[in-house]
Amino acid sequence: MDKQNGEFRWIVFASVLCSYLLMSSQRTAPGLITDQLMADFSVTATTIGLVTSIQFFVYTALQIPMGILADRYGPNFFLIAGAILTGLGTIIYSLGTHEFTLFFARILTGIGDATVWVNLVLILGQWFNAKEFTRLIGVAGMSGSLGFLLATVPFSTFIVFVGWRKTFLLAGILLCLCGVLLYFVLVKKPNKPLFEKRGMQCENTWLVLKRILSNRQAWAIFLSHFGVVGAYLGLIGSWAVPYGMEIYGLSRTDASQLIMISLVGALIGAPFLSWLASRIGMIKRPFVVFHLILLFCWSSILLFHGKPPFMFLVIIMFVIGFAFGSNSLTFALVRISFPENESGIVSGFANTGGFLSAVLLPGIFGKILDQYQSVGDVGAGYFYGFITPVIFSVIGLVGVVYIKDYYQEK
Repeated sequence: MDKQNGEFRWIVFASVLCSYLLMSSQRTAPGLITDQLMADFSVTATTIGLVTSIQFFVYTALQIPMGILADRYGPNFFLIAGAILTGLGTIIYSLGTHEFTLFFARILTGIGDATVWVNLVLILGQWFNAKEFTRLIGVAGMSGSLGFLLATVPFSTFIVFVGWRKTFLLAGILLCLCGVLLYFVLVKKPNKPLFEKRGMQCENTWLVLKRILSNRQAWAIFLSHFGVVGAYLGLIGSWAVPYGMEIYGLSRTDASQLIMISLVGALIGAPFLSWLASRIGMIKRPFVVFHLILLFCWSSILLFHGKPPFMFLVIIMFVIGFAFGSNSLTFALVRISFPENESGIVSGFANTGGFLSAVLLPGIFGKILDQYQSVGDVGAGYFYGFITPVIFSVIGLVGVVYIKDYYQEK
């Protein structure tokens, strides 16, 4: 089968992105029921922050190992297994009766989720040529934002009418079915093996890893991804909906609509920024601009002591989402900065940076909230909590400044 010229590649593209959409929804969907979990399981905000963080922690810890495995054995098996594991974790989450069950379920979901992006990048690299890849990576990023969007009003509506348990159970079943679909599309139909022996050999794996860890470009990409991804995902996956409810007195559905506005911005931003970078033939310049925009937006919340005027907050959330879409440029940088047979491990390393901050933010934010809720000052808790994404954005800006750009053909 001629992968890069046949029509079947678009079926692969649609199947992979559909799976990514559903898998990414489970990164942030638990944020819709934070208060319900605290009431149902009688746990503190710190505990809920840790439950949220554990999935991102597992995801982060597995990014480099997943890159190594994908470079050596191919991406198909790992993406199929990841969709099924994410589904099983979500099903267990829906059936949980103890806080330890929640931890186990999110660990399982994190293992499955850890497979998705690195292997998605490699699969698109196999089925599409370099020119198509640069443009489609933004569309792939947009599908992740669609998943986050699914975990706002649609999930909230289901939760209101049928309860959170049935909603998460249905999501888990759909994810398991995605794993079956991926098997037929990636393995059965093109008659490919589950495991493909690829370029990286066992004896040079550690040499490759050592070279990457000593590479300035790799660390600059790592830090820039740290700043642009984690503050956004960590917040909307844990405390954004409670923030709208407790500070602005919104209902759960209205608070999720506020997050939806931010996700609409991400939907527009990801493909637009990929197109812009391809159009001007450079990546660093737009990346720097949107890191500055993110820093300004997070800082502006602090200027209003954690409670800006509501319409201004709506604008801020849209712009933050739009700028978050620039994270797809990270992997365009990886593609042009490193050899193809190392793209899996470098993509995993870069993604580690993004999700390390997503691991840190919910727990830090929850700890700060607990300190101020104990003295009855929730507003101050959110104000000081928002210092965290500001600091993360500064780190990201430092990283992107040190990135070496490579000019591309327009």
